[in-house]
Amino acid sequence: MTPPRHPALTPLRVIQRVCLAAAGLGFAAVPVLAQQTKAVSRAPVTVNFINADIEAVTRAFAAMINRPILVDPRVKGQITVYSEQPQSVQEAYQSYQSALRGLGFAVVESAGLLKVVPEADAKLQAGTVSVGESTIKGDQVITQIFQLRYENPNNLVAVLRPLISANNTINANPGSNSLVITDYADNLKRIARIIAALDQPASTDLEVIPLEHAVASDLAPLVQRLADSSAGTAIPGGAGAAGTTTVVAETRSNSLIVRAANAARMAAVKATIAKLDRPVSGLGPGGGLWVVHLKNADAVKLATVLRAAFPNAGGSSGGGGGSPVQAPQVAQVSVPTGGQGAASVQSTSPVTPSGQVTTGGFIQADPSTNSLIITAPEPLYRQVRGMIDQLDSRRAQIYIESLIVEVSGDNSADFGFQWQGLLGQSGDKTGLFAGTNFSTGGSNIVSLSAAAAGGSATGLSIGEGLNIGLLRNYGGTYALAAIARALQSQVKTNIVSTPNLITLDNEEAKIVVGENVPFITGQFTQTGGATSNPFQTIERKDVGITLRIRPQIGESGSVRMTIYQEQSAVKSTTAAGTSNAGPSTSKRSIESQVVVEDGGIIVLGGLIEDTFEEKKSKIPLLGDIPLLGALFRSETREKRRTNLMVFLRPVVMRDADATTKFSVDRYEQMRGRQQEAQPEPSYVVPINSSPVAPKMPAPAEPTAP
Repeated sequence: MTPPRHPALTPLRVIQRVCLAAAGLGFAAVPVLAQQTKAVSRAPVTVNFINADIEAVTRAFAAMINRPILVDPRVKGQITVYSEQPQSVQEAYQSYQSALRGLGFAVVESAGLLKVVPEADAKLQAGTVSVGESTIKGDQVITQIFQLRYENPNNLVAVLRPLISANNTINANPGSNSLVITDYADNLKRIARIIAALDQPASTDLEVIPLEHAVASDLAPLVQRLADSSAGTAIPGGAGAAGTTTVVAETRSNSLIVRAANAARMAAVKATIAKLDRPVSGLGPGGGLWVVHLKNADAVKLATVLRAAFPNAGGSSGGGGGSPVQAPQVAQVSVPTGGQGAASVQSTSPVTPSGQVTTGGFIQADPSTNSLIITAPEPLYRQVRGMIDQLDSRRAQIYIESLIVEVSGDNSADFGFQWQGLLGQSGDKTGLFAGTNFSTGGSNIVSLSAAAAGGSATGLSIGEGLNIGLLRNYGGTYALAAIARALQSQVKTNIVSTPNLITLDNEEAKIVVGENVPFITGQFTQTGGATSNPFQTIERKDVGITLRIRPQIGESGSVRMTIYQEQSAVKSTTAAGTSNAGPSTSKRSIESQVVVEDGGIIVLGGLIEDTFEEKKSKIPLLGDIPLLGALFRSETREKRRTNLMVFLRPVVMRDADATTKFSVDRYEQMRGRQQEAQPEPSYVVPINSSPVAPKMPAPAEPTAP
């Protein structure tokens, strides 16, 4: 084989070849020769390093590019760099970098100094950071920041990760919508072109398509359904979620606002709208029939509002609400009072009365399907439909937490002294009896003595507290001669109720927690005659805690509430003379209108009752004597204090996610209470578990198309 022919060797080429040969043999004369070739480093060179030491070859290339290159101590081995034809110094240096990359090493630049390090450490020592396009080429490791305009950086990480070396990194910064990539300069140029091709707007600009015949509110759901079915199902949160078609109705101008993933999708949507926007044939002089299915509003109530808004639209019968169709009368079933089947009106009446079908007017309501039937010309129907779309919106819900706290305390103190005595000798015709008789400080001494003398155990009830008595024998009968009583009592009551409820905006909600107590309303008893048919009529009323609230959400997020709160209870004792009238109840109620911020707490106020009662019985004059007067008097003091406060906290839930979050939280809270209330295991009693609500199912994961 004929060896390749080389061009004539000039003195410069001789110097360069000697330099390169010295580097290949490891001679120390390379720096000296580098100084001689410093001025002509841009001349073409021919390199021929076969299995040469990496450090020696690195010094030779440092002389050629006129920049110092440091070699990491971990970089060891031999390298092969050669060229058959003369090439520029830049091309030779790139060949050197490629050879290093093949051996697992890389060149990085830090603080203006080039270093040869292992490829795994290159990403940590690379000091070159480029924002945007980089001028560095070759196999040098640098860090480049790519600023994205449209695409999500997290979506591009999965696409670009396989294109980057295993030892280098790619990171997404969603805050600045950018990518930070550390890799070889040549590979970053390729990645930059890929990012430029992928970083495109996910959808077209907004298109406003005016309609001539169809109604925008009717056409928007149909076009949206057709566009979604043709585009396929997008994965939530994925890259395709932003590329779906969106169609929104603009009722004021009767137009459709469309945004598509691309121009082809937009053209298809426009073609569909053009086919559907056709005039309706067969309309008579009075117009056509239109059926509007409501999503949120009540059909009966909305029909009344619309007829009032268009009083002259329906002719002579359109101004009024129409006459309701008379519903058939339902026979009332009477339940005997006091029987087992007795039920309250609250438990038998429906929660919300069903709406009645109305007649008359150009708008009719169908309660069974919650729809409106409109008889009107097309221009009038468009106006009515625009109002329906504004009124038929989903109302927010309000979760109201209430805390009702009642704290009461009773303090009482009793002290009394009673005595009695009989003066005289046995056989005397007359005698003298003296003593005190008070009922304030417990049972009086006379009734106790009479009960003891007669052997009756019913009247021997001595009052509570400390009782000291003195017995005396009266003619063979022992009776109380004196009794002293001292008592101090203290009663504290703490009642806490937390009724919570959820209601729609501007809808009244009511919660009752208590008992249903019967009250006598009338009675009849026949005293004379051969037959007797007595009867009683009673009325059942709720006794306990009642909370009625009508909330209304303001524009700024504040909640205006009309509140009625009542707390009632059946008294344990009945006043004298009223035992035949039924039980007596105590009642405390608050009725007010307040405004509170969303999530804030407000106190409605406190009902405070502070009473002091003192009872004193004494012998005139004798009971006023200091110290000794206590033997001739009995007194009782009692103090009662009651404090009732009501706290409310409304939380606005504007969407389904907020409602689900609150419901799941309360469900798990109640389930946790049930798990804590489990009985202790026992071998004697075989029942070792109580009912527990089932675990909440996990939300369904989205499926790929």
